[in-house]
Parts: sequence; C-alpha cells; structure tokens
Amino acid sequence: MKKLFLLFLTFLFLSPSYSYSCEVCGHKYESKIIGNNNKTIGDLLVKGGKEGVVLRITTQKGSLTPGWHGVHFHEMGDCSDHAGFKNSKAHINKGDQPHGLLNKDGHDNGDLPNIYADANGVAKAEIFSPFVNLDKNGLLDKDGSALIIHANEDDHKTQPIGGAGDRIGCSVILKNGNQIVKHKK
Repeated sequence: MKKLFLLFLTFLFLSPSYSYSCEVCGHKYESKIIGNNNKTIGDLLVKGGKEGVVLRITTQKGSLTPGWHGVHFHEMGDCSDHAGFKNSKAHINKGDQPHGLLNKDGHDNGDLPNIYADANGVAKAEIFSPFVNLDKNGLLDKDGSALIIHANEDDHKTQPIGGAGDRIGCSVILKNGNQIVKHKK
C-alpha cells in the first residue's frame, strides 16, 4: 500500500497539469476603448490565467446606444483607422472555424458574449474566454490584438459576424508600442 501511495505522489507531482508554469497568471493589461471619433469611450482590463482570460469592459455614459452589442477579439492590435477600425482585421481564428458561440459547427477564438448598455449608454461587463490566452502566442503575439465593440447584437450564428454591424469601439491589446497599455503584475 505504501508503494502505491508513493507511486501516486510521484505521478501527481510529475504530471504536466501540475508542473505547468503559467507565465501570464496574474498579469493584467489595461487599455482605453476609443470610439469612431477617436475619443475615449471606456476602459478594458484583461487578466491572464492558465486556461484563458477574464476581461472587464466599462463604457462611459452616452458612449453606446442602449441595448445589446456584440464584442469580439480581432487579430491585429491596431485601432488607428477610427472610422471603421478595419485595421484590426478579422476575428482571432486559429482553426479556421465559423463564427458563433451557438454555431453547430463550432466557433472561432474571437467569439465572446454580447454586452448590454443601459438607458444611459453605460455597459459594465466581466467576461471569461477560454478560447484565447494572454501570452506571446495569443492576444499578445507580435502584432497584438484588439477588442472590438459592434453597433448591434451578435446572434452567435450568422456568418461572418452574427449580424453585429459596424465597429463602433476599439481597444488595443499590445505588449509593446505607443498604445495606451499598462502592464501590472
């Protein structure tokens, strides 16, 4: 029995799931969310964890129309084209998957739940995504990524973006560069 217990302890401590070092656990990245007029409309906080990220989105009064808005992670950390934020490119999509959290054929890595703006246009949301990580192979790869807020609700099925409409808010997630990004541990 003692040998079996020692074998179990050896397996427990040598198992990859227990020896995995999480370089991004506890790291936080903050960035401003800008609107199409290049003015700040809110704040984004992204917290890294072993199995994904938690993001906190807060928008200012009057910054969004009341109701639901689609939000997605996009593959390029570039919000410089304020009129439409097209420089942020498409959704992060590591496996060439279709769009939509409710799509029967799967979803892409950039898919997130909708956020809700109250009657004053204020949205406050905390969302967990297990589809991306806050590391050099994820949101903080060499060209970064962006969080995009859309004008309309995402239906989580329709291609290519769930009917979410225009890109009305953008936040850069970039480790280095001249973007408004702070790294905290």
